[in-house]
Amino acid sequence: MGGAILRAARPEEGELLTELALRSKAHWGYDAEFIRACRPSLTITPQKIATNPYYVVEESGGVVGFYGLKPSSDGEVELDYLFIDPPGMGKGHGRMLFEHAVATARGQGYARMSIESEPYAEEFYARMGAVCVGRRESTAKPGRFLPLLSLRLTP
Repeated sequence: MGGAILRAARPEEGELLTELALRSKAHWGYDAEFIRACRPSLTITPQKIATNPYYVVEESGGVVGFYGLKPSSDGEVELDYLFIDPPGMGKGHGRMLFEHAVATARGQGYARMSIESEPYAEEFYARMGAVCVGRRESTAKPGRFLPLLSLRLTP
């Protein structure tokens, strides 16, 4: 990860982040029809970036991953997105982004982070300390269920 930098995302990067998220999702072998069905839920608008904490990790001048947080009304924050471009996977970028997301959420006073996980990413979040608390049906594919995880942010 030498040379990787973390910075706030810019609203004009929404399309770039959307395409990165779709490439990352496709990495798991999903077919093109499923990836198209995921586009609405993986579209990062300039409004989302402008109103919620979004951060990117750059390496060699290009964005290789990002995350977004979405506050909820019950004092909990949701890890709305965390994606790594496939060529950048396995290089520590996910851990860097996740640890930053946790620090950001703690700094904003949240006690708990919820995560609706890609099934293939559930193990990563478990290694980061999150615990599976249930499942939620996918909006992209009825009958497909996504792991719901929770991470306590307070000591």
